[in-house]
Amino acid sequence: MTEHSPLPAGTDDLGAPPAGSPRTGSSGPSAVPRLVVRTTLLPDGLPGDLTALTDLLPDARPLAWVRRGDGIVGWGEALRLEAWGPGRFADAEAAWQEVLGAAVVHDDVALPGSGLVAFGSFAFDDASGTTGDARPGGTIVVPRVVVGRRGGPGGTAWVTSISEGDALPDDVATVLDPAHRTPVVGPGRVTTVDGSLSAQDWTAVVAEGVERIRRGDLEKVVLARDVLATAERPVDPRWMLGRLATAYEACWTFSVDGMVGATPELLVRSEKGLVTSRVLAGTIRRSGGAEADDDSLLRAAHLARSSKDLEEHEYAVASVADALAPFCSSMNVPDAPFVLHLPNVLHLASDVTGVLRAGTDDTPAPTSLALAAALHPSAAVCGTPTLAARDLIREIEGMDRARYAAPVGWFGADGDGEWGIALRSAELSAQDPFHVRLFAGCGIVAASDPAAELAESEAKLEPMRHALGG
Repeated sequence: MTEHSPLPAGTDDLGAPPAGSPRTGSSGPSAVPRLVVRTTLLPDGLPGDLTALTDLLPDARPLAWVRRGDGIVGWGEALRLEAWGPGRFADAEAAWQEVLGAAVVHDDVALPGSGLVAFGSFAFDDASGTTGDARPGGTIVVPRVVVGRRGGPGGTAWVTSISEGDALPDDVATVLDPAHRTPVVGPGRVTTVDGSLSAQDWTAVVAEGVERIRRGDLEKVVLARDVLATAERPVDPRWMLGRLATAYEACWTFSVDGMVGATPELLVRSEKGLVTSRVLAGTIRRSGGAEADDDSLLRAAHLARSSKDLEEHEYAVASVADALAPFCSSMNVPDAPFVLHLPNVLHLASDVTGVLRAGTDDTPAPTSLALAAALHPSAAVCGTPTLAARDLIREIEGMDRARYAAPVGWFGADGDGEWGIALRSAELSAQDPFHVRLFAGCGIVAASDPAAELAESEAKLEPMRHALGG
């Protein structure tokens, strides 16, 4: 495995990393590797649906970004880029640009997701990866093989093979050979316990957040909690991906560097000069049973009129629009949200769209990763005002979010890509394959009720409980 690590963010002028920061490889950054990339079309009907492919991947550490059967999935590791601290996004992007400059790409498909692509996952907080953390604050992974599909059944499918140096990539028959796949086994019996805080203690944290808002310290804060799961057998992310992609097909199912989930919130998509961000804020639990459809209609009507949820949503939309505005020549910000129906919850949702300003030789158009960095953290996952909310989260939340509620996704050589927010997600332990950490968060405003927020967090944990079940 070739590893190329940019200088950690937060370095001093001499390039020394922060005390205790991990480094990959030798004492200094390695030479930029030369990647050889080949993308070719797959025969009609192969793969029929990436949802089915996720649990057939030959690698137990898969890379995936799938929605409604379309997207890209990858395995193997041709290259890993790591970055630390507040400058993690810029450092990762700079290292990626160096890799692009040395790469040789043969792309017969020329669609978003073909050619040289990389998957990425980043920490929520600037402080992650700067004080001896085991993991850096940002990771970009280039797989050895990527299979993509676009356009649904009857659309276009392709395979990309990536190798280092002058060696030719593996041929299509080799990389898709079922003989290379290891069987996927479910986790068996799974038990869960409260994580950093007990449920009761977390409601006290929410009450403290409400009190700070009511006294005028801030307008909104998003508070999260974690639950620790222990499985009977080692947890295979392919098992989780298959269940999530099937049950939550309207979400973006992802797996990157140990983070697995099905996020309903698209932080940003950048494609041929157009940008889109799906903003979610304002949630109500969805009931099941025979009366579920009628009940969901009533709940949706209640959500659409809820002053508490509409206030929370307004803050989130404004933060995204304000962050995108400097990069766009025109924007469309909806006047009112729609109700997004998911199997476990209903959300207030708005799709903010824009046209990127044309780049120049001196100032090129931003990549999708640069846009994600500008948008993070939005009010939907942090609060309003952002700095005050972030400081309050650090003070009272009582846990390290790691990569929960942070950008996760992919981007290509042209800078286009898709980045979601790592919600409805879990972190697989790098040390113990039997352990998984589940996350959920809730937007808190002056009208929030701690008990209701706890119930909402339980509803948001349901996708990952489902992913581990069965």
